[in-house]
Amino acid sequence: MPKVEFDRERCKGCELCVPVCPKDIVLMDDVINQKGYRVATVREMDKCIGCAMCAMMCPDTVIKVFK
Repeated sequence: MPKVEFDRERCKGCELCVPVCPKDIVLMDDVINQKGYRVATVREMDKCIGCAMCAMMCPDTVIKVFK
């Protein structure tokens, strides 16, 4: 089963990863990191197909996808 991890403290909340997810499971969390940004997260990890589109779109390489 694929797994997605976000470096929550490095995420700047740009939201570029949200619209590229083909399963529509990447969203902005209500949690605020130490820099004051809402961070990206994955809901329903079991629906992730491991395509890594979110990681490819991230300008700060804060997303890692494990297959």
